[in-house]
Amino acid sequence: MGLSLHRYFILNKPYKMVSQFVSPHDVNLLKDVPYNFPEGIHAIGRLDNHSEGLLILTTNKKVTKLLFESKIPHKRTYLVQVRDIVTPEKLHRLQNGVTIRVKGGGYYTTTACEVSIVDKPVNLYKRENEFKEGLAHTWLLITLTEGKFHQVRKMVDAVSHRCKRLIRVSIEDLQLNDLQPGEIKEIEEKDFFEKLHIHQG
Repeated sequence: MGLSLHRYFILNKPYKMVSQFVSPHDVNLLKDVPYNFPEGIHAIGRLDNHSEGLLILTTNKKVTKLLFESKIPHKRTYLVQVRDIVTPEKLHRLQNGVTIRVKGGGYYTTTACEVSIVDKPVNLYKRENEFKEGLAHTWLLITLTEGKFHQVRKMVDAVSHRCKRLIRVSIEDLQLNDLQPGEIKEIEEKDFFEKLHIHQG
């Protein structure tokens, strides 16, 4: 197989930055990250302005279809800080599916997923507007294979908890690890596809 013309990166997308390179609005953009990106680069599986963490950047336009439109669901894991203490009953509800409002005004019951309480998150970095220390909160690790609009935020809201921080820490075996906000890591093509469990076909 010849040398690939495509390039693959992961970025720890900072808080209050949108997952795009251009916008008509006055917002922080990916182009503001101090890195010499190749032409044709774009983000895969966006994170909203207030979410942080693992964002894939690539010049390969096929990745979105392979990863998010395939028949095989792919796992995405989020570290989520919510206000107040999550009870075992609410944890059980999150694990087994809650009803959320979706675009268009309808309702959707989320599929069963992996949710656990985390005592001390690893590789956690400080953030501006940090949640005040001493206030009751819970850290959750939530792994989904579906991705409705703002699904994680709506899920915790459905059990009466407010989402304070949302950090995507992995997509399949592609992990954020100790990458700091605004830091970028380039990944070899073979490693990239193997960790995401997708095939170029």
